[in-house]
Amino acid sequence: MDRYQNNRKLPAPITDFGIGLWTLDELRDTGRLTESTPPSVFGLPEFRYLLTAVAAATLAGQALLLVVRFQVYEISKSPLSLGMLGLVEAIPALSLVLFGGHVADRYDRRRILQATTAMLALCAIVLAIISVRGMSLLALYATVFVVGIARSFSAPAHSALEAQVVPVQLIVKSATWFASTWLIASVVGPIVGGDAYDRFGAVGTYLLIAGLYAMACFGALQISPKPSETPHEDESIWQSIRAGVSYVVGDQILLGSMALDLFAVLFGGAIAILPIFAADILHVDTAHLGMLTAAPNAGALLTMLIATRHPPVRHAGRNLLLAVAGFGVSMLVFAVSKNFYLSLVALFLSGVFDGISVVIRKSIVRLLSPNYLRGRIAAVSLIFIGSSNELGALESGLAAAWLGTVPSVLAGGTITLLIAGFTTLLAPRLRTLRLDRVPESKVTT
Repeated sequence: MDRYQNNRKLPAPITDFGIGLWTLDELRDTGRLTESTPPSVFGLPEFRYLLTAVAAATLAGQALLLVVRFQVYEISKSPLSLGMLGLVEAIPALSLVLFGGHVADRYDRRRILQATTAMLALCAIVLAIISVRGMSLLALYATVFVVGIARSFSAPAHSALEAQVVPVQLIVKSATWFASTWLIASVVGPIVGGDAYDRFGAVGTYLLIAGLYAMACFGALQISPKPSETPHEDESIWQSIRAGVSYVVGDQILLGSMALDLFAVLFGGAIAILPIFAADILHVDTAHLGMLTAAPNAGALLTMLIATRHPPVRHAGRNLLLAVAGFGVSMLVFAVSKNFYLSLVALFLSGVFDGISVVIRKSIVRLLSPNYLRGRIAAVSLIFIGSSNELGALESGLAAAWLGTVPSVLAGGTITLLIAGFTTLLAPRLRTLRLDRVPESKVTT
């Protein structure tokens, strides 16, 4: 960024957690930030293009998932087939994502986004053609497998590119907007997919989804080329991947924040067993189950919207630990509740606390990742997130079967509180982390 290049000498950096930091006021005083710096992320055209791409791709992805699930069940009438569908997508997404991070750090990230969104649009077109000729489970699974491959490359590239389209002092706000846009699109996407399927059938819906992916590809096309790291001649792919993993493992803040998210969702979540609570404990109908399911997303969305104005960055580490503890307390309240409205509030608050955690964790990954490792670090983060979501649903079901429904959630909430407490003691750099100061390494990147 040219506006950060300046020959004036900076004062000694503040070192709250082991790396050089500059306050924003110090940067302005030395001329590193000028009046031309946009006061809002929306003043940056490339941010708007990338945000549009994220919104369109997420809408398309959620709609695609809903329609494919519906078709799989319509063909097979088997819950096991639905479980296999999730496995088919998860296998390439989780097994290839580390390689996807390597690719994101070696090649033009916007080109990767363009290629993957174009591939996803092609998959939607293939599904439309298959729907005309006669759908089969094998064809659905094969296409979804390709979708998983595309996402394993697009997700690290997108995450790494986010930090290259905004100035460093706006990264926290941009991370909040990206997260809230993803959340809104995740809620709206299935509604769009379901309504389109009722109106236009499978073929029309898949063509609409292809159009959304094409819009995402167009947004990526509007972003200018960004610098990428030149690989060492003697560095193998495995050495490159290991470098990203080793960096995360060796960084207390990155590893601590990712592990907190992993274990909180893995042990503390209860979304997968909400139908049991609705039917056997709260004794409510399907409509009320829908409200319970939507409550955490509603809470998280509220947090995201507030964070766009008031990001929780001044005492980010402390706020992250308190948010994880609050999530655990919310799940304890939900576990013992016999009242629908108290349960609804508890789930809503769990979403609020989870939203705080997401904003801070995403900001940590964006701000504390060196540019040459951003793709690989994002890939490691995605492994943590993917593992917590997929394995968390499995853990909830197994724990409920072994311990009972209510005891399993009580145990999960208690474990979450213990994890927050141990992390507070074992990760002092994370505990004292502040994100209202700019890392020294980011001043010239």
